[in-house]
Amino acid sequence: MIIAIDGPSGAGKSTVAKAVAKKLDFDCLDTGAMYRAVAWMAQHRGVELDDAAGLEDIARNCPISFGRDGGAQTVAIDGVDVTSAIRTAAIDRAVSPVSACPAVRVALVDQQRRIGRAGNYVVEGRDIGTVVFPDAEVKVFLTASPEERAHRRVRQNVDRGVGSIDYEIVLADIIRRDDIDSNRAASPLKPAADAVHMDSTGTYIEDVIDQICGLARKKGAQGDEAR
Repeated sequence: MIIAIDGPSGAGKSTVAKAVAKKLDFDCLDTGAMYRAVAWMAQHRGVELDDAAGLEDIARNCPISFGRDGGAQTVAIDGVDVTSAIRTAAIDRAVSPVSACPAVRVALVDQQRRIGRAGNYVVEGRDIGTVVFPDAEVKVFLTASPEERAHRRVRQNVDRGVGSIDYEIVLADIIRRDDIDSNRAASPLKPAADAVHMDSTGTYIEDVIDQICGLARKKGAQGDEAR
């Protein structure tokens, strides 16, 4: 079974996806981390963000893998652990132009499909229910107000010790990224026609998690609570 969770930056998709996966005993595929890894490698190699051929070469020829360090998920590209390196303000700014590159999306979508079809996965991103897994059994479009998302991102950056903690800077970056993601030619951010819309503004994240688990159980998912 595939549970697709789409939505804008800072909506809480990663947090929700990980919690849903844990409750249902699914694996979690963080597609956003894959684009961030490509952006990191581009900066590491000095590839310009408008160099489509250079970005495609990275996406096709630098394998991205996920692992575990205790209970935390790790991310590596071409054998280099970039778990922390991809969560900086610089990568926050770089990832949208990377993800807007059609050739990068094609290269990474192929890998996402191969991974996801191998088992039960919660997959989060911006075009999961519309492009990557259009036949997903459960589709959710998760959002929140830009102001709410900015506050969350600042708190997250404080906790992890990376990224900007200036609310106005973070808010401006979120609004900028919303515009880029929604208006790009390749797989723009939009809800699937059959997605369930969830607005988490002013809502306990646990309630969102429970709603998604409920949708999955209606489709036949069991989860740890049913064992």
